[in-house]
Amino acid sequence: MALDRRLLDILVCPEDRGPLLLAGDVLYNPRLRHAYRIEAGVPVLLVDEAVTIEDDAEHQRLLERAGT
Repeated sequence: MALDRRLLDILVCPEDRGPLLLAGDVLYNPRLRHAYRIEAGVPVLLVDEAVTIEDDAEHQRLLERAGT
């Protein structure tokens, strides 16, 4: 299930309040390198459940999936 564009436009990272990128099946904060999962069309924006992307190749892959 895709996220509604209007919802995506207002969602922000719960940690730094910056915009998030839709990168396939996750919302991604490239500034902090945090990925937030989407479950059944609902973003799980919990800092404690964010996945930190340490690998540079994975970071680049997420940016490419987001179209940046």
